Amino acid sequence: MTTRVADTVLIVCHANTARSVMAHMLLERMLVVRGVGDVRVCSGGVATWARDGMMIFFNDPTPVPNPQERAVRMALEMRDRVDELVRGWRKRGWELDFGVGIAQGYATIGAIGFEGRWDYGAIGTVTNLAARLCGEAQPGQILVPRRLYGTLEDLVEAAPVGELALKGFSRAVSVYNVTALKPA
Repeated sequence: MTTRVADTVLIVCHANTARSVMAHMLLERMLVVRGVGDVRVCSGGVATWARDGMMIFFNDPTPVPNPQERAVRMALEMRDRVDELVRGWRKRGWELDFGVGIAQGYATIGAIGFEGRWDYGAIGTVTNLAARLCGEAQPGQILVPRRLYGTLEDLVEAAPVGELALKGFSRAVSVYNVTALKPA
């Protein structure tokens, strides 16, 4: 059974995927060894691991207030932690980087698959948008569409990236790069 829920989806990936096994190990170390609790503290849930990335849901299965704020705060914290780890990996000759795409909208969420092979996941335009933004993200960027930025502009500092033509979208998407939280 699937459900339809307003959801914030965070896709995390590496800009350099040539060594996807190492990228996966880096993400795993960052989230598992150094605090997968961070995901839970932000009320997110790791939904999908891929070769060089992951998808994290906010606002599902448990509704939370301000899921977009929680996703952005977590993405900024993850970027800072990855920066620490990347410096050490670069000293060993590994070029790994980190980019994020965040989108908010409706997705079909729940058990997806067939008998004998069920996964908990999400499908829909919002997941596609987050994945496409992640794919466009340069190292260290956290990309969000204009609509999501509009709900976050009092919280974050961001720079306009411009209009991006993304696969699967008939119109260009206006995109912002979230750089930091605004001083309190």
